[in-house]
Amino acid sequence: MTDTFTPRYAIVTASDSGIGAATAIALAEAGMDVGITWHSDEEGANETADAVRARGQRAVVAQFDATDLEGAPTVIDALADELGGVDVFVNNAGGGTGGPFLDIELEEWRKIVSLNLDGAFVGMQAAARRMVSAGRGGRIIAITSVHEHQPRVGSSAYVASKHGLGGLVKTMALELGQHGITVNSLGPGEIATPINDMDAEDAATTHRAGVPLGRPGEPDEISAVAAFLASPAASYVTGASWVIDGGMLQMGPQAGSHLTSNEWRSAGD
Repeated sequence: MTDTFTPRYAIVTASDSGIGAATAIALAEAGMDVGITWHSDEEGANETADAVRARGQRAVVAQFDATDLEGAPTVIDALADELGGVDVFVNNAGGGTGGPFLDIELEEWRKIVSLNLDGAFVGMQAAARRMVSAGRGGRIIAITSVHEHQPRVGSSAYVASKHGLGGLVKTMALELGQHGITVNSLGPGEIATPINDMDAEDAATTHRAGVPLGRPGEPDEISAVAAFLASPAASYVTGASWVIDGGMLQMGPQAGSHLTSNEWRSAGD
């Protein structure tokens, strides 16, 4: 299966803007038809679909709520049916608000974990089942975060869910390898996207002293790695977490030893 894998059909969740949109377009440029999902920005999803079609590929669009744990797999199956299958699945849906650990309510905790971990589980499971049934192999990619690896003050639920998602990816890689399916994660740092109140072009003009490359990333810099992992060239890459953060995670001791105040302790307030 690794020698013959040729991806034709991809599904990218939350592909109405930012990293998801860039990934859908990159996969279209690689020759795939793409299933596009949106939660609240239907216009953005249609713009992504237009960009996919402009590259000569088919696009199908559906509303998707990752926290609808019974309905979400049905959406994935419907998109796969309309496309003709699913060879590549990118779980991009996620997010979460912050707040001090001592103050976060159980309801808010469960909401964030449901979105980032439970929703990823049901979506990736639905896609994996389709891939196994088809017998052609496949690629599953989860967009996690640098916080899959390192914590952040004021983000306990988000960090816990992303750590959990990283562990799920590794376990899936062990179990699905026998079916020719690779499973990897991408851990973006700060990326210039609408969720961070930036457009892609803002990356070049925004200075980040604590990042070795000195700036936020662009969505295309994430989607380029996703496109590689989705390709036949990545046939021997599985169970890996690809951190794409401009070197930020390498700054732990360097940055920590140079802090001059305790402001970071209340960053989540």
